[in-house]
Amino acid sequence: MSFLENLPNLAPAVDALFAKWDKPDSAGCTVAVIHDGQVIYKKGFGIANLEYGVVNEPGTIYHVASISKQFTAFAVQLLAAERKLSLDDDVRKYVPELHDYGYRITLRHLIHHTSGLRDQWNLLGLAGWRSGDVITEDDILNVVWRQRELNSEPGTEKNYCNTGYTLLGLITKRVSGLSLRQFCHERIFAPLGMKRTHFHDDNTEIVKGRAYGYSQHSSGEFDNFPLQYANVGATSLFTTVEDMALWDRNFDSPTIGDAALLTEMHKVGVLNSGVELDYASGLGIGHYRGLRTVGHDGADAGFRSTYQRFPDQKLSVVILANLSSFEPNLLARQIAEIFLGNLMSIPEDDQTESPTESPAFHLESDRHRDYVGDYYSQELGVIFTISEGPEQLSLQFPKGVVSLQPTENDAFNAHPIGIMTFERSNGAITGFRLDNGRVRRLLFESWRR
Repeated sequence: MSFLENLPNLAPAVDALFAKWDKPDSAGCTVAVIHDGQVIYKKGFGIANLEYGVVNEPGTIYHVASISKQFTAFAVQLLAAERKLSLDDDVRKYVPELHDYGYRITLRHLIHHTSGLRDQWNLLGLAGWRSGDVITEDDILNVVWRQRELNSEPGTEKNYCNTGYTLLGLITKRVSGLSLRQFCHERIFAPLGMKRTHFHDDNTEIVKGRAYGYSQHSSGEFDNFPLQYANVGATSLFTTVEDMALWDRNFDSPTIGDAALLTEMHKVGVLNSGVELDYASGLGIGHYRGLRTVGHDGADAGFRSTYQRFPDQKLSVVILANLSSFEPNLLARQIAEIFLGNLMSIPEDDQTESPTESPAFHLESDRHRDYVGDYYSQELGVIFTISEGPEQLSLQFPKGVVSLQPTENDAFNAHPIGIMTFERSNGAITGFRLDNGRVRRLLFESWRR
């Protein structure tokens, strides 16, 4: 029996995952499940605009944050396929304003987050900017131009860096003569029929049918969590789950790009040491319960999103949410389990891939105060703040807010930024270590409590 034939039995299980947000007074999300290029499930839950009671629908337009990166990477790959640039070119060939750090930084380094450049959001955060401020491309570039040192030698470490994708967007503009918005419209969105998708490079532009982002108080009340970005490349794609299904279809049956380009899109980065990364061109490459996965998450202000593909099974899940406490990646994997559970296993090397893989661990609420406070990373020059909610802790960082899920004593999953493990001295918290990949392990020291 096919998924479509069995949908009357499967759809209620998917509905149940989102029941807590399926209310007339709650922000929520839209969801699409795609199989073999066809949307077999799509539905909206909760409200897109709480002021006016506009409901979330499959056609609702969302800011999808870092899901944007795969489109920026695809634009660069198109230019590379046309020999208008090379991924091994020195970035300063196209962006001479960038400081000469004494090392050669290539476009490939930018794509794979191995450039050593400092992240734009951390830099702006240190300069006093907030996510609700209007932030233009020029604002970002002005702070990037002033940097005189790298975090690491290019190619030696993976350190997730939004700056690289802003520069890739700028390079696309300078090579093609079109803004990233125009280039992607003409070369990607229009050919694929993605009529409700664009790179949002003007924060004053009116977009009919868009969702607005929200956060939720410990009392249960909602606050508007605004985002005023006017920059593109690393973020700012506006799209719908229906349009994402058209993008998904192109991976299996390409109408733009060819097999060679799609192979390049999925080629993971490799460090100078020969270590392979789990990141390709704006796409995370991994496994979940024995099945191969390709995808990316997004988190900006009150928006959370995920696009997860199980390519061997030709099943994909898209969740676009307008609530900062939403955990779309976890929910996408639960949806995948509904459709693919009979094919999944839990091999030993996969058991740490998701918080759902670990035995349930509950943190008593009276222990929350142990972790509350500010933590400073000298290496990044950035402050993370942990605060207490009604049922769980939340982590605020320059790019947004995530919920912390306890996995064991003094350890939390801070998806999508990593795993936090707290350290103590004489019973008191002294800081935490953040694991955000196979390569990087950052120390945050307790700073102001």
